Amino acid sequence: MTAYSGQLEWSSGTPLGITMDLLTPTIADVTGEGLSLAGDVTGEELGLTDADAPLRGPIAVGLDLRNVDHTICVTGVVEGTAVRQCVRCLKDFEEPFAFSVRVAYEREAKAPPPVAKRAEPGKKSAPAVEVEPDEMNDDIYHYQGDHLELAPMLREQLILAAPMHPLCKEDCLGLCAQCGKNLNEGPCRCAAEPANGPFAVLRNLRPKDKEADGRSA
Repeated sequence: MTAYSGQLEWSSGTPLGITMDLLTPTIADVTGEGLSLAGDVTGEELGLTDADAPLRGPIAVGLDLRNVDHTICVTGVVEGTAVRQCVRCLKDFEEPFAFSVRVAYEREAKAPPPVAKRAEPGKKSAPAVEVEPDEMNDDIYHYQGDHLELAPMLREQLILAAPMHPLCKEDCLGLCAQCGKNLNEGPCRCAAEPANGPFAVLRNLRPKDKEADGRSA
């Protein structure tokens, strides 16, 4: 995809050449026929930090938006290269990624003011039921005003798509537990078993001692 500088061309049954912001499309432009967006964005534009998901260069974003009964459905693909740290050897490595996006935006409803309700004599009010955060659908986002804010959604999807235990390669040997050398670069000089390990006495036991132990038994 071509370099992105905050704007891109779009199409939804409208002549090409009209530019708009990829990360903040106008709600009125999202119709039932759909709106297609494509371009490159940087981690800085998405609000990503090095602790979230370090990126190597911009990422390519291609999204299709469609208004269905006042719910804006967003589908698409995100591609790029991330910098990860191997959990075994702790070495940074670059890893290409590509994942699909499937979310929905609903207009955030204004909460009505609380109305005090007088309890009837002799009748206990039912306890309020609180919805646990885990019961909420992570794929549902909310918007206000006349524009969508896609950056927070893309940032969250990027973080969720990152592997929990990244490996620089499947057969990574990791670090030596004694000297800390990266064993992918070659073996270290540490003994397979520490000299003062729990099995050192048995390993150094002389054959005649074993025979003596057998006769005494």
